[in-house]
Amino acid sequence: MSIIRPFRATDLFAFNNINLDVWTETYGISFYLSYLARWPDLCCVQQAPNGPLMGYVIGKAEGTSTEFHGHVTALTVAPEFRRLGLARSMMSFLERVSNDVYGGFFVDLYVRCRNGVAIGMYEGLGYSVYRRVREYYGSLGLGPGGKDDEDAFDMRKPLSRDPFRRSVRPNGRDMIVSAHDVS
Repeated sequence: MSIIRPFRATDLFAFNNINLDVWTETYGISFYLSYLARWPDLCCVQQAPNGPLMGYVIGKAEGTSTEFHGHVTALTVAPEFRRLGLARSMMSFLERVSNDVYGGFFVDLYVRCRNGVAIGMYEGLGYSVYRRVREYYGSLGLGPGGKDDEDAFDMRKPLSRDPFRRSVRPNGRDMIVSAHDVS
C-alpha cells in the first residue's frame, strides 16, 4: 500500500534510493525545482506508509495547437518497489492531469531503445512508438568526442481530445529522425 502525493522540493533530499539506477536520468536540483515551479500538478511521488519514497514522475505540458500534450520527463521507481504497479498508477495520474487540466491531445515520453523492460511496460499502458530518434541520449563522455550515441523511442498515447488517434502511427519504429529534429 502506498499514497500518491504532490512532489515537494524537500523530496529532493529523500530520493537517492530511487535515482541510484542505471536507467534513471538524473538532473540538477535547479532542473527539478523549475518543474515544480512551472508544472507542480504534473509532478508526484509515491510514498510508502512508513515514509520512504518509492518512486516519482515529473512531467510538463508543451506544444502548440494540435500538438499540445503532456510529456513525461522522468518516471522511476526504486528497485525494491518495482513490479508493484507503482509506475502504472503514476502514469495514470500524469495522463489524467494532461487530459483533464491541460487538454492535451496525447502524452509522450522518450525511452532508450535498449530498455526493453520499460518499452514493454509502456506498451502495456497503451503507448506506441511514434518514431525513433537517433543519438538522443548522451554517451556520458564515453563515445567518440563525447558525441551523443544512444537512440530513443518517442512513445505516445492519445488522450480523449484525439479520438481519431492522429497523434500515433502504426509504423513508428520505421520512422527515424535525428535528435536535432526534435525539440
